Amino acid sequence: MNDYGFLSILPPVIAIFFALRTKQVYIALFFGIWFSWVIMSDWNILTGTFATIEALVNVFKSAGNSRTIMFSALVGALLLFIQYSRGVEGFVNKLNVLISYFEKKETGYSRVIVQLLAMITGIVLFVETSISSLTVGTLYRPVFDKLKIPREKLAYIADSSSAPTSILIPFNAWGAFIMGLLITQGIEHPFATLITSIKYNFYPIVALIILTAVIVFKKDIGSMAKAEKRTKETGKLMNDGSKPMLSDTVTSFPPKEGIKAKAYNMVIPLATMVVMMPVYLTYTGWSKVESFTSFANHFSQAIGKGSGSSSVLYAVITAIFVAMVLYRSQGIMKSKEMVDLTLKGISELMPLALLMMLAFAIGEACNQLGTGMYIASISKEWLSPELLPAIVFVISAFIAFSTGTSWGTFAIMLAISLPMAEMHGANVNLVIAATLGGGVFGDHCSPISDTSIISSMASASDHIDHVKTQLPYALLGGLISTVLYLIIGFIV
Repeated sequence: MNDYGFLSILPPVIAIFFALRTKQVYIALFFGIWFSWVIMSDWNILTGTFATIEALVNVFKSAGNSRTIMFSALVGALLLFIQYSRGVEGFVNKLNVLISYFEKKETGYSRVIVQLLAMITGIVLFVETSISSLTVGTLYRPVFDKLKIPREKLAYIADSSSAPTSILIPFNAWGAFIMGLLITQGIEHPFATLITSIKYNFYPIVALIILTAVIVFKKDIGSMAKAEKRTKETGKLMNDGSKPMLSDTVTSFPPKEGIKAKAYNMVIPLATMVVMMPVYLTYTGWSKVESFTSFANHFSQAIGKGSGSSSVLYAVITAIFVAMVLYRSQGIMKSKEMVDLTLKGISELMPLALLMMLAFAIGEACNQLGTGMYIASISKEWLSPELLPAIVFVISAFIAFSTGTSWGTFAIMLAISLPMAEMHGANVNLVIAATLGGGVFGDHCSPISDTSIISSMASASDHIDHVKTQLPYALLGGLISTVLYLIIGFIV
């Protein structure tokens, strides 16, 4: 791999700057990818342009990327199904009973309760961040709209209750991935090490505390405060000119007339998707277990070795199939309607699939440039054991912000931070936690993060508006976490 030095950080930084500045995220990402390959083509614009096209094609060479993009597209079909069946309407009717109960007790209290319910739902679905964000956005969007809560707030709740929970409760694909990385670094007891490090993983904990405080005490800051004021004064759920990640076709698809609204027509398909996720994790990991002492041990190892991208894809396909059987048995849909809705839903989510493709492509371009390795290498010589956790946290955050992937950051940084911890005599558990927390922090701030993209999509929020409104809370959590690492670094 060539050493591109400082040039390696320019494409992602420029792409992020243009995305935030112009709100044209597709153009910004494409330019970042193109600029990356022009650099790698020795500044030959023609060669770099052709290399960019090939890089976009090569996204689909990765089975994991292809599965994630397919999952994102098929979600559109599931969303149309549950709306057409009046399942969303039935669920909203049930929530309205709860809202009326609290409204009688104290005016305005229902807004707090519904937001807390959305947060708790995101926490409970710790098994997979995509399903967590998707479910929160889908379930609560109609109720949030009725209560005049900004779409940006729903996206913030969906995003900030998914990744932090998945990293703090690592009985999922996140935990399996991290334990695999720890094993490659010579950690003898990766599970015990990961569990021990959780108490030092400050950013996810602080992020959840901030989220809870914002909901309970109704204290918003920055762009989110402006969004709340806009919605309160004008009733507008989004800014003028904003473009939601979901079209009106998906968010407001007309339900079938002449049938009763039933909540279970939404709950059963979504519950199927959520429940089948760990089932398919186990299935895809079962044959990968080489030795085990009991069925329970085999099961626990299998769920840790399962494929996250395969599991979410299989889960959403199963949910669509269950929905088809459920609605056909009630006479709600015929086969032709099911096929038409599936194709319609997929077509409406093509912009999301395109955005995911561009996000994957710029992440791969950053890998080719060595962006993460460069950022990490420039800090090796001047670190002290006391400062190491805080510096590792900041570097991990910047890598995740630049590349849009926390998992990629874990892979890059754990290979660097653990040897550095050993070399400097720093606390290994503390450094592991700082690496993981920094990855989640940077991911929360980045407009090219797949988790943030899915949160925007599920909440039907403008993606850049979501990033801007979440950023002050993420930066506050990052600042608090950095200070904590500076303090703990001198104590532990």
